[in-house]
Order: sequence, then C-alpha cells, then structure tokens
Amino acid sequence: MDSMAVARGQENCCGRLWTHTIFQVHGYKGVKFQNWARTYGCFPEMYYQPTSVEEIREVLALARQQNKRVKVVGGGHSPSDIACTDGFMIHMGKMNRILQVDKEKKQVTVEAGILLADLHPELDKHGLAMSNLGAVSDVTVAGVIGSGTHNTGIKHGIVATQVVALTLMTADGTILECSESSNAELFQAARVHLGCLGVILSLTLQCVPQFHLQETSFPSTLKEVLDNLDSHLKKSEYFRFLWFPHSENVSVIYQDHTNKPPLSSASWFWDYAIGFYLLEFLLWISTFLPCLVGWINRFFFWFLFTRKRENSNLSHKIFTYECRFKQHVQDWAIPREKTKEALLELKAMLEAHPKVVAHYPVEVRFTQGDDILLSPCFQRDSCYMNIIMYRPYGKDVPRLDYWLAYETIMKKVGGRPHWAKAHNCTRKDFEKMYPAFPKFCAIREKLDPSGMFLNAYLEKVFY
Repeated sequence: MDSMAVARGQENCCGRLWTHTIFQVHGYKGVKFQNWARTYGCFPEMYYQPTSVEEIREVLALARQQNKRVKVVGGGHSPSDIACTDGFMIHMGKMNRILQVDKEKKQVTVEAGILLADLHPELDKHGLAMSNLGAVSDVTVAGVIGSGTHNTGIKHGIVATQVVALTLMTADGTILECSESSNAELFQAARVHLGCLGVILSLTLQCVPQFHLQETSFPSTLKEVLDNLDSHLKKSEYFRFLWFPHSENVSVIYQDHTNKPPLSSASWFWDYAIGFYLLEFLLWISTFLPCLVGWINRFFFWFLFTRKRENSNLSHKIFTYECRFKQHVQDWAIPREKTKEALLELKAMLEAHPKVVAHYPVEVRFTQGDDILLSPCFQRDSCYMNIIMYRPYGKDVPRLDYWLAYETIMKKVGGRPHWAKAHNCTRKDFEKMYPAFPKFCAIREKLDPSGMFLNAYLEKVFY
C-alpha cells in the first residue's frame, strides 16, 4: 500500500472485513501503520480505504457516533508521528483520480490521494509540469501541501503555493470549496492544513508548460558559498548546497532550464556500491567508534563529490531522487539573511564538542515567502537547513545532543520547524513563531470543535 508499511494483525489474519450494520463502509481491525523510515508507528482501532466522498462521509459519521478521532494518511513518508492515531485511520490511496485538465489555464484538478509519482506521467501527456517539487514522489498531493513540503529557489514558494483551489470535508460532513475567491480565509489556512481542519477531497494545481532541467554539481567550501551566497542565488533558479559537517567541504548544486537532451552521470558502482552499501557499512561501524564520522564525511566528499557532474532530464526527474537510507531528520526554515550566522554557529558547536557527531549532509535550500497561515515561510523569504542522522541497518544512532544544539540555534535565529518532521516545539513556541497562529486556531476550532482530527502530535501544537 504505497510506500507505507502496513501489516494485518491476528484479528484480520483471514482477510476478514469488518462491516458496521448501519454504515456500508468497510474497515480493517488489527492494522499496523508505520512511516517510511520506520521511526514512528501506531495501531489504529479501524483502518479505512474509502473509494468515494460518500464513504468518507460515512466514516466521519461513525466517528461522531462513537466519539472517535480520525487521522487521514497518504504515502506515510513524514518522519514524525503527525500521521499516527489510535482511533480511525483513513488511507486515501484509492481516491487517486485526475478529475480535470484545463489546458488553457494550465491547471489540473486531482483527488487528494493521488501520488506525485502517478501525477507526473499524466502531466507529461498534456505537456504540463509542476514548477517546483520536493525530493520524494511516493507521497500524496494532499499530504505534500498539508505538511508544507518545499524544494529550493528564491523565485519559488513551498509546494502549497501552487494550489489554486481545494475542497474539504469538515467533521460534520459538510463540503467546503476554497480558493482566493471562495472561503478565502479558510483557503489561506487549508493549504498547509496539518490534517487538522478536515479531509481534503480534491485540489486544483497551477501548472506550467513542461520543461527540462540541467543539474550541475561541483565542489566548493563553506566559506566561499557563504561569502558569495547572493551571487549563487542569482546564478541558478534552483540553487542549493550540501555541507559536510566536521569539514569545510561543500557540494554546490545548480538546477536550471535547458534545451539539452537527457543526460545522466548515474553509475551503479559509485551511487550504490560506494554511495549506499559501503557508506551504510561504515556508518554502522561508526556506531561503535563515533570518532570515525568526521573521517567518513571527508572521505565520501573526496570520493564522490570532488568532480563536476551534470545531468539533464524532464523537470520532475531532476527534482526528485531516491531516498535510500532510513533516517532521522530535522528541517527548519529561518530568515534568509540568517543563513551564514546559523551555519557558522552550527559548525562552531560541532568543533567545540568533538563527541557530538553529525552525518553528512546538512542540506541548505531557499524558498520565497508566502501568505499561508502556518507556512514556515509565512511573510518572509527563508532558508531551510536540513540535518540528518542515518539509521544503518535500522540501528538508531545517538543524536540527542546534536538535535538539541541545532534546535537551540534555529530558535535563536527565528526558525520555524518543518511540520512533517520531528521537533520538540509546543504551542508557546508556535505562538511566538507564527503571527497568524491565533487565526489558524480559531478556524480549526470552528471547523472541528470536538477535536476529531487531533492526535498526540497535534495536541502538542494546539494545547
């Protein structure tokens, strides 16, 4: 079922369907939900895969009748417990149709459960593309926008800024249509909805004509990139860079429109034998000898990132890439002008505390500000600073000191955490971070006064 790990428990070992006498919708008991990285999981009381709007309405009616909470899930890629529940879980994978393509406006309307991986080839058929995308395609459109997914580019907002309309079913079964001209305040909130306003049914995306990208990566140093940051940002439409902790090493990545034919520098030996299998083995060894991590970062930069590489292809094939490692991640958006200060402070912290180790890379991306109430880029151009700790062969690596030091720096420079990723923030933090937080809370409480769509993650956010 998508990339999400689902296992049926003993109560459903014979494939038995549980049908409620009053309601026609079918659900499973004994299902285990796990996110893609297998870092969070839960056992929902009932697990539903609706195929129609009416079936979703029936699940919500049953939840009201039995006073149950409801969580909607898609691809299960969020590296946090934002999708977990012990109540009813609705998996949207069977509501995955393309409803309309408007070639004149370059807009496409889709059901909320469609995976980006399935949407891209359909857009290709119509000569269309999304102007910007996150790194992963095995995720649903509603999940991508609801968690504030982003990529990079100072002329581009988070993915949710490409949504021009959506429909939402509230806790009482009412369907609301939202856009800048209809339910405009709700539209401002629902584009980053956190799964707490209702069930997103469909979305209309503003697309652009199909285009190709050339990706060029080359080595540099942290000092050079930070000293010339504005120049890099102007040189490339989709600029990002990877810093290798415990060193000065940086890999700069430019992605720009091109008319060149597809070109790939991919190599199984370098990308998999070295960049995955050998790296995973050495990272596992480093769980016993943490002092090796700095050497591993420097060795793999030298081995894999010291030569210029070029790739070109359709935009979605350049934007997205395969996530090979199970991992823990944090990703905060900070004011763009704080990029240099924050990175140098993170580097100084690691130098001052040699026992704190950090896997490569720290990925740094840039995004245009917007007016979406709970967007981490609300009313400011932002830099996203993503840190990572891999789980070699599924083994957790000590990361608490690194995590806390990073969060302290991010809060100090006015950061806001990525909603899909694990963090330790509470309502008091969000009230300081988001000027529109009270407005979002008022909208949520009006639409869902009983808290049907809350879970443990969201209770920390709103209470």
